[in-house]
Amino acid sequence: MTIPSNWCPRVRSSARHRAESVDIWKARKFIEERSGDHVSLGQVAKAVNINPNYLSEKFRRITGANFVAYVARVRFEKACLLLRSGDHRISDIAFEVGFQSLSQFNRVFKKLSGKSPTEFRGARQKHARTRRNGSRSC
Repeated sequence: MTIPSNWCPRVRSSARHRAESVDIWKARKFIEERSGDHVSLGQVAKAVNINPNYLSEKFRRITGANFVAYVARVRFEKACLLLRSGDHRISDIAFEVGFQSLSQFNRVFKKLSGKSPTEFRGARQKHARTRRNGSRSC
């Protein structure tokens, strides 16, 4: 599954950090490819061959998000795609994208979208029905 490039926290611009470093690019790629599994800071640091503490600091400085928040955001975005594209059970989606519990998924989803996964899916389905019928919604 490919994540749209426009969803993630923007790389901070400053005189020192105009572009994302190769280490951070590799770390983000590793997270995106393995977000359905358990992903730890240690695993990612080992994959990009740098110290976990240094990766954590550099990751936050460059992306503007800490490691845990970034992983949660990647999983949230994948869940949004699945909620939009099918009739999978919400619990199945939660575990497929890498959340360890349904309550964790619901909490993160509500925090990032302002809606529960059920409300999000319902709003998408209502919008799709309205568009099919040619009606306009407010």
